[in-house]
Amino acid sequence: LSGLDPAQPYFQGTPTEVRLDKSDAKFVDVIHTDSAPTIPYLGFGMSTAIGHLDFYPNGGKQMPGCGKNPVSQIVDLDGIWEGTRDFVACNHLRSYKYYSDSIIYPDGFLGYSCASYDVFETESCFPCPQEGCPNMGHFADKFKGKIKKDFLKLYLNTAEAKDFALWRYKVTVTLSGKSKLKGYVNIALYGSGGNTRQYQIIKGTLKPANTYTNFIDAEVNVGTITKVKFLWNNNQLNPTFPKLGAATITVQSGENG
Repeated sequence: LSGLDPAQPYFQGTPTEVRLDKSDAKFVDVIHTDSAPTIPYLGFGMSTAIGHLDFYPNGGKQMPGCGKNPVSQIVDLDGIWEGTRDFVACNHLRSYKYYSDSIIYPDGFLGYSCASYDVFETESCFPCPQEGCPNMGHFADKFKGKIKKDFLKLYLNTAEAKDFALWRYKVTVTLSGKSKLKGYVNIALYGSGGNTRQYQIIKGTLKPANTYTNFIDAEVNVGTITKVKFLWNNNQLNPTFPKLGAATITVQSGENG
């Protein structure tokens, strides 16, 4: 059984006979996309973990792309009906859109087991453990025999619009150069599965010999990495023409470590 943002009003906190529960089937997976409290945030979805696997994409409360202004949302590419409906219940309806995208991307939507979304954004829940990470959506049942805990809370990020699947990488950069300066560093990954756009790894003071780490949620599964593009900018004209490079760049895939 797959729960697509099961309803919160009148169901959350009720006995198991009333609401969706993992006792309802041999395997129950749940996607939570609108789990902010109904009052005052008008969340339609349940926040409690109630399945064998409970996925909280983007933290489970506010989905990227749902904060667009009403006019752009209503006159959307999908037409006025779809846009109006999305404007009213965009977070809630993301659940079935993620599910349908998951059919097209069987290796996408990896959920990382974590105590909370805040912890997911640190290094504590990365990469996937030895048994791997379950896939949110249609292929969640591939993980059926690997569940060791009573329930698993799983976190991941998605894109703002279709195609929603993203692949998580940890990028560590050690800078080289002679003097520190202010600016930013961008990284793009090239690999056997495709190339990514540029992602910002550092912004602020760039200090040679320092090491900086950040996560990127890439729009493609890069596969075997063949090249990493390193770009930096100090946002201002500097008559001394400072030079900055990367002594090392390490990229770790969340999927296989």
